[in-house]
Amino acid sequence: MLRIHFTGRDLENVRIARRPDPLWEIVCSLCRLQNPEGALAFDPWRQAARGLLRRGGPAREAASALRGLVPRAAYFPDFLTPPVDDGPDDLRSGIDRVLATPKHRLRHELALLSASGVRPWAGPELARGDLAALTALGRNLHTYHREFIAPLWNHIGAATTADTALRTRALVDGGTRALLESLRPMAVWEPPVLTVSYPVERDLHLGGRGLLLVPSFFCWRQPITLADDGLRPVLIHPVDRTTAPPDVSPASLARLLGPARAALLYEAAVRVCGTTSELAEATGLSLPSVSQQLAVLREGGLVASRRDGKRVRHTATPLGRRLLDGC
Repeated sequence: MLRIHFTGRDLENVRIARRPDPLWEIVCSLCRLQNPEGALAFDPWRQAARGLLRRGGPAREAASALRGLVPRAAYFPDFLTPPVDDGPDDLRSGIDRVLATPKHRLRHELALLSASGVRPWAGPELARGDLAALTALGRNLHTYHREFIAPLWNHIGAATTADTALRTRALVDGGTRALLESLRPMAVWEPPVLTVSYPVERDLHLGGRGLLLVPSFFCWRQPITLADDGLRPVLIHPVDRTTAPPDVSPASLARLLGPARAALLYEAAVRVCGTTSELAEATGLSLPSVSQQLAVLREGGLVASRRDGKRVRHTATPLGRRLLDGC
Protein backbone atom coordinates (compact mmCIF):
# COMPACT_ATOMS: atom_id res chain seq x y z
CA MET A 1 0.00 0.00 0.00
CA LEU A 2 1.02 3.61 -0.61
CA ARG A 3 0.12 6.02 2.16
CA ILE A 4 0.25 9.70 1.17
CA HIS A 5 0.44 11.97 4.21
CA PHE A 6 -1.06 15.46 3.92
CA THR A 7 -0.61 18.57 6.02
CA GLY A 8 -2.99 21.53 5.98
CA ARG A 9 -0.72 23.27 3.50
CA ASP A 10 -0.76 20.22 1.22
CA LEU A 11 -4.57 20.29 1.14
CA GLU A 12 -4.34 23.89 -0.07
CA ASN A 13 -2.07 22.79 -2.92
CA VAL A 14 -3.88 19.81 -4.44
CA ARG A 15 -4.09 20.39 -8.19
CA ILE A 16 -5.55 18.61 -11.21
CA ALA A 17 -3.63 18.37 -14.48
CA ARG A 18 -5.53 20.06 -17.28
CA ARG A 19 -4.51 17.62 -20.01
CA PRO A 20 -2.83 14.22 -20.45
CA ASP A 21 0.95 14.06 -20.02
CA PRO A 22 2.45 12.50 -23.18
CA LEU A 23 5.45 11.03 -21.33
CA TRP A 24 3.32 9.36 -18.68
CA GLU A 25 1.11 7.96 -21.45
CA ILE A 26 4.23 6.52 -23.11
CA VAL A 27 5.40 4.90 -19.85
CA CYS A 28 1.96 3.54 -18.92
CA SER A 29 1.34 2.23 -22.44
CA LEU A 30 4.64 0.32 -22.32
CA CYS A 31 3.34 -1.36 -19.17
CA ARG A 32 0.05 -2.22 -20.92
CA LEU A 33 1.96 -3.63 -23.88
CA GLN A 34 3.74 -6.09 -21.56
CA ASN A 35 0.75 -6.94 -19.36
CA PRO A 36 -2.45 -8.63 -20.60
CA GLU A 37 -4.72 -6.95 -18.01
CA GLY A 38 -7.53 -4.69 -19.16
CA ALA A 39 -8.46 -6.73 -22.23
CA LEU A 40 -11.69 -4.84 -22.94
CA ALA A 41 -10.03 -1.43 -22.63
CA PHE A 42 -6.70 -2.12 -24.32
CA ASP A 43 -6.80 -5.21 -26.55
CA PRO A 44 -7.77 -3.30 -29.73
CA TRP A 45 -4.79 -1.01 -29.16
CA ARG A 46 -2.53 -3.98 -28.33
CA GLN A 47 -3.50 -5.70 -31.58
CA ALA A 48 -2.62 -2.60 -33.59
CA ALA A 49 0.64 -2.22 -31.64
CA ARG A 50 1.63 -5.83 -32.27
CA GLY A 51 1.02 -5.30 -35.95
CA LEU A 52 3.50 -2.42 -35.88
CA LEU A 53 6.00 -4.56 -34.00
CA ARG A 54 5.72 -7.39 -36.52
CA ARG A 55 6.47 -5.00 -39.36
CA GLY A 56 9.73 -4.00 -37.70
CA GLY A 57 11.50 -0.78 -38.58
CA PRO A 58 11.73 2.34 -36.37
CA ALA A 59 8.53 1.54 -34.43
CA ARG A 60 9.82 -1.85 -33.31
CA GLU A 61 13.27 -0.41 -32.55
CA ALA A 62 11.79 2.35 -30.39
CA ALA A 63 9.46 0.01 -28.48
CA SER A 64 12.25 -2.51 -27.86
CA ALA A 65 14.61 0.18 -26.57
CA LEU A 66 12.03 1.77 -24.27
CA ARG A 67 10.96 -1.60 -22.87
CA GLY A 68 14.55 -1.85 -21.72
CA LEU A 69 13.86 1.19 -19.51
CA VAL A 70 10.24 0.44 -18.59
CA PRO A 71 10.21 -3.31 -17.98
CA ARG A 72 7.37 -5.37 -16.61
CA ALA A 73 8.53 -4.68 -13.08
CA ALA A 74 7.79 -2.43 -10.11
CA TYR A 75 10.48 0.15 -10.91
CA PHE A 76 11.26 2.41 -13.85
CA PRO A 77 13.47 5.53 -13.83
CA ASP A 78 11.82 8.77 -12.73
CA PHE A 79 13.78 10.80 -15.26
CA LEU A 80 11.48 9.48 -18.01
CA THR A 81 8.57 11.52 -16.58
CA PRO A 82 9.94 14.92 -15.48
CA PRO A 83 7.59 17.47 -13.89
CA VAL A 84 6.17 20.18 -16.09
CA ASP A 85 6.89 22.96 -13.54
CA ASP A 86 4.26 25.25 -15.10
CA GLY A 87 6.11 25.35 -18.44
CA PRO A 88 5.07 23.91 -21.82
CA ASP A 89 3.62 20.41 -21.50
CA ASP A 90 3.86 19.25 -25.10
CA LEU A 91 5.83 16.17 -26.13
CA ARG A 92 8.85 18.04 -27.51
CA SER A 93 9.27 20.12 -24.34
CA GLY A 94 8.88 17.01 -22.20
CA ILE A 95 11.55 15.13 -24.13
CA ASP A 96 13.86 18.13 -23.85
CA ARG A 97 13.45 17.94 -20.06
CA VAL A 98 14.23 14.20 -20.14
CA LEU A 99 17.41 14.82 -22.10
CA ALA A 100 18.45 17.58 -19.69
CA THR A 101 18.49 15.16 -16.73
CA PRO A 102 21.68 15.69 -14.68
CA LYS A 103 24.24 12.92 -15.11
CA HIS A 104 24.22 12.03 -11.42
CA ARG A 105 20.48 11.27 -11.65
CA LEU A 106 20.95 9.18 -14.77
CA ARG A 107 23.63 7.13 -13.03
CA HIS A 108 21.62 6.70 -9.83
CA GLU A 109 18.30 5.76 -11.41
CA LEU A 110 19.78 3.40 -13.98
CA ALA A 111 21.73 1.73 -11.17
CA LEU A 112 18.43 1.21 -9.34
CA LEU A 113 16.97 -0.32 -12.49
CA SER A 114 19.96 -2.66 -12.81
CA ALA A 115 19.64 -3.60 -9.13
CA SER A 116 16.04 -4.69 -9.77
CA GLY A 117 17.38 -7.33 -12.14
CA VAL A 118 16.83 -5.45 -15.40
CA ARG A 119 19.57 -4.77 -17.91
CA PRO A 120 18.77 -1.23 -19.09
CA TRP A 121 18.87 -0.32 -22.76
CA ALA A 122 22.09 1.62 -23.51
CA GLY A 123 22.79 1.39 -19.78
CA PRO A 124 26.48 2.39 -19.45
CA GLU A 125 26.36 4.97 -22.24
CA LEU A 126 23.10 6.52 -21.04
CA ALA A 127 24.29 6.52 -17.42
CA ARG A 128 27.33 8.54 -18.50
CA GLY A 129 25.13 11.04 -20.31
CA ASP A 130 26.67 10.06 -23.63
CA LEU A 131 25.36 12.39 -26.34
CA ALA A 132 24.68 9.58 -28.82
CA ALA A 133 22.72 7.60 -26.20
CA LEU A 134 20.67 10.66 -25.21
CA THR A 135 19.98 11.48 -28.86
CA ALA A 136 18.81 7.91 -29.44
CA LEU A 137 16.56 8.09 -26.35
CA GLY A 138 14.94 11.29 -27.61
CA ARG A 139 14.45 9.78 -31.06
CA ASN A 140 12.90 6.62 -29.59
CA LEU A 141 10.48 8.62 -27.44
CA HIS A 142 9.39 10.67 -30.46
CA THR A 143 9.02 7.58 -32.65
CA TYR A 144 7.13 5.56 -30.06
CA HIS A 145 4.69 8.42 -29.43
CA ARG A 146 4.12 8.96 -33.16
CA GLU A 147 3.50 5.27 -33.90
CA PHE A 148 1.77 3.99 -30.77
CA ILE A 149 0.22 6.99 -28.97
CA ALA A 150 -0.58 9.74 -31.49
CA PRO A 151 -3.25 7.71 -33.38
CA LEU A 152 -5.25 7.60 -30.12
CA TRP A 153 -4.45 11.12 -28.92
CA ASN A 154 -7.89 12.60 -29.59
CA HIS A 155 -9.52 9.70 -27.75
CA ILE A 156 -7.01 10.01 -24.90
CA GLY A 157 -7.72 13.73 -24.70
CA ALA A 158 -11.49 13.19 -24.58
CA ALA A 159 -11.18 10.53 -21.86
CA THR A 160 -8.88 12.60 -19.66
CA THR A 161 -10.99 15.73 -20.19
CA ALA A 162 -14.10 13.86 -19.04
CA ASP A 163 -12.21 12.60 -15.98
CA THR A 164 -10.95 16.11 -15.20
CA ALA A 165 -14.54 17.39 -15.43
CA LEU A 166 -15.62 14.73 -12.92
CA ARG A 167 -12.85 15.70 -10.45
CA THR A 168 -13.51 19.41 -10.99
CA ARG A 169 -17.22 18.99 -10.25
CA ALA A 170 -16.32 17.13 -7.06
CA LEU A 171 -13.99 19.97 -6.04
CA VAL A 172 -16.59 22.64 -6.79
CA ASP A 173 -19.36 20.78 -4.96
CA GLY A 174 -17.44 19.57 -1.90
CA GLY A 175 -13.92 21.01 -1.81
CA THR A 176 -10.66 19.11 -1.52
CA ARG A 177 -12.22 16.40 0.64
CA ALA A 178 -14.76 15.54 -2.08
CA LEU A 179 -12.02 15.65 -4.72
CA LEU A 180 -9.89 13.11 -2.86
CA GLU A 181 -12.92 10.96 -2.09
CA SER A 182 -13.76 10.90 -5.81
CA LEU A 183 -10.69 8.68 -6.30
CA ARG A 184 -12.46 5.70 -4.69
CA PRO A 185 -12.16 2.75 -5.01
CA MET A 186 -8.54 3.02 -6.18
CA ALA A 187 -7.68 5.33 -3.26
CA VAL A 188 -9.27 5.89 0.15
CA TRP A 189 -9.20 9.27 1.89
CA GLU A 190 -9.02 9.00 5.71
CA PRO A 191 -7.72 12.41 6.81
CA PRO A 192 -4.86 13.16 6.79
CA VAL A 193 -3.82 10.11 4.73
CA LEU A 194 -4.73 9.02 1.22
CA THR A 195 -4.22 5.24 0.99
CA VAL A 196 -3.60 3.85 -2.47
CA SER A 197 -3.42 0.25 -3.63
CA TYR A 198 0.25 -0.28 -4.49
CA PRO A 199 2.64 -3.17 -5.16
CA VAL A 200 4.97 -2.22 -2.28
CA GLU A 201 4.58 -0.81 1.24
CA ARG A 202 5.44 2.87 1.14
CA ASP A 203 4.81 6.18 2.91
CA LEU A 204 5.00 9.48 1.03
CA HIS A 205 5.08 12.62 3.19
CA LEU A 206 4.13 15.62 1.07
CA GLY A 207 5.60 18.10 3.55
CA GLY A 208 3.72 21.13 2.23
CA ARG A 209 4.56 20.54 -1.44
CA GLY A 210 1.00 19.63 -2.39
CA LEU A 211 -0.01 16.94 -4.87
CA LEU A 212 -0.69 17.01 -8.61
CA LEU A 213 -3.37 14.58 -9.80
CA VAL A 214 -2.76 13.43 -13.38
CA PRO A 215 -5.44 11.34 -15.13
CA SER A 216 -3.98 8.80 -17.55
CA PHE A 217 -5.68 6.79 -20.27
CA PHE A 218 -3.11 3.97 -20.16
CA CYS A 219 -2.82 3.77 -16.38
CA TRP A 220 -4.77 0.72 -15.18
CA ARG A 221 -6.52 -0.16 -11.90
CA GLN A 222 -4.09 1.41 -9.43
CA PRO A 223 -2.45 4.84 -9.35
CA ILE A 224 1.32 5.24 -9.56
CA THR A 225 3.78 7.86 -8.43
CA LEU A 226 7.45 8.67 -8.70
CA ALA A 227 9.92 6.44 -6.90
CA ASP A 228 11.96 9.32 -5.45
CA ASP A 229 10.13 10.99 -2.54
CA GLY A 230 12.29 14.08 -3.01
CA LEU A 231 10.78 14.91 -6.41
CA ARG A 232 7.68 17.02 -6.92
CA PRO A 233 4.77 14.80 -5.78
CA VAL A 234 2.39 13.52 -8.44
CA LEU A 235 -0.25 10.80 -8.47
CA ILE A 236 -1.00 9.30 -11.88
CA HIS A 237 -4.41 7.65 -11.79
CA PRO A 238 -6.56 5.78 -14.31
CA VAL A 239 -9.27 7.81 -16.02
CA ASP A 240 -12.78 7.10 -14.82
CA ARG A 241 -14.08 4.90 -17.61
CA THR A 242 -17.69 5.22 -16.47
CA THR A 243 -17.57 8.89 -17.44
CA ALA A 244 -17.49 9.63 -21.13
CA PRO A 245 -17.77 12.74 -23.27
CA PRO A 246 -21.04 13.25 -25.15
CA ASP A 247 -21.66 10.29 -27.43
CA VAL A 248 -21.80 12.34 -30.56
CA SER A 249 -19.28 13.54 -33.11
CA PRO A 250 -19.10 17.08 -34.49
CA ALA A 251 -20.20 15.71 -37.87
CA SER A 252 -23.61 14.71 -36.49
CA LEU A 253 -24.40 18.38 -35.77
CA ALA A 254 -23.00 19.76 -39.00
CA ARG A 255 -26.32 19.95 -40.83
CA LEU A 256 -27.88 21.87 -37.93
CA LEU A 257 -25.09 24.24 -36.94
CA GLY A 258 -22.56 23.99 -39.73
CA PRO A 259 -19.26 22.10 -39.35
CA ALA A 260 -17.30 24.89 -37.62
CA ARG A 261 -19.90 25.62 -34.93
CA ALA A 262 -20.62 21.93 -34.41
CA ALA A 263 -16.94 21.24 -33.83
CA LEU A 264 -16.61 24.18 -31.43
CA LEU A 265 -19.71 23.18 -29.42
CA TYR A 266 -18.43 19.62 -29.11
CA GLU A 267 -14.96 20.75 -27.97
CA ALA A 268 -16.48 23.27 -25.51
CA ALA A 269 -18.48 20.39 -24.01
CA VAL A 270 -15.65 17.88 -23.61
CA ARG A 271 -13.14 20.43 -22.29
CA VAL A 272 -13.17 22.18 -18.92
CA CYS A 273 -13.40 25.91 -19.65
CA GLY A 274 -11.20 25.73 -22.75
CA THR A 275 -9.57 28.92 -23.95
CA THR A 276 -10.10 30.40 -27.40
CA SER A 277 -6.61 29.23 -28.42
CA GLU A 278 -7.24 25.69 -27.16
CA LEU A 279 -10.50 25.46 -29.10
CA ALA A 280 -8.77 26.79 -32.21
CA GLU A 281 -6.03 24.16 -31.88
CA ALA A 282 -8.54 21.38 -31.28
CA THR A 283 -10.70 22.26 -34.29
CA GLY A 284 -8.01 23.48 -36.70
CA LEU A 285 -9.81 26.80 -37.15
CA SER A 286 -8.16 30.20 -37.12
CA LEU A 287 -8.48 32.37 -34.02
CA PRO A 288 -10.60 35.04 -35.78
CA SER A 289 -12.95 32.36 -37.10
CA VAL A 290 -13.22 30.72 -33.68
CA SER A 291 -14.06 34.06 -32.04
CA GLN A 292 -16.72 34.78 -34.65
CA GLN A 293 -18.36 31.35 -34.44
CA LEU A 294 -18.29 31.34 -30.62
CA ALA A 295 -20.11 34.69 -30.65
CA VAL A 296 -22.91 33.07 -32.67
CA LEU A 297 -23.05 30.11 -30.26
CA ARG A 298 -23.18 32.51 -27.29
CA GLU A 299 -26.06 34.45 -28.86
CA GLY A 300 -27.92 31.17 -29.27
CA GLY A 301 -27.36 30.26 -25.62
CA LEU A 302 -25.27 27.20 -26.44
CA VAL A 303 -21.91 28.43 -25.11
CA ALA A 304 -20.97 30.61 -22.13
CA SER A 305 -17.73 32.62 -22.06
CA ARG A 306 -15.89 34.42 -19.29
CA ARG A 307 -12.66 36.38 -19.13
CA ASP A 308 -9.82 34.95 -17.03
CA GLY A 309 -7.00 37.48 -17.05
CA LYS A 310 -5.79 37.80 -20.63
CA ARG A 311 -7.65 34.68 -21.74
CA VAL A 312 -11.32 33.98 -22.42
CA ARG A 313 -12.65 30.58 -21.36
CA HIS A 314 -15.63 28.86 -22.95
CA THR A 315 -17.91 26.04 -21.88
CA ALA A 316 -21.07 24.48 -23.28
CA THR A 317 -24.23 25.60 -21.48
CA PRO A 318 -26.84 23.11 -20.24
CA LEU A 319 -28.82 23.88 -23.42
CA GLY A 320 -25.73 23.15 -25.53
CA ARG A 321 -25.14 19.88 -23.71
CA ARG A 322 -28.78 18.85 -24.14
CA LEU A 323 -28.42 19.51 -27.85
CA LEU A 324 -25.34 17.28 -27.96
CA ASP A 325 -26.96 14.56 -25.87
CA GLY A 326 -30.08 14.54 -28.01
CA CYS A 327 -28.33 14.03 -31.36
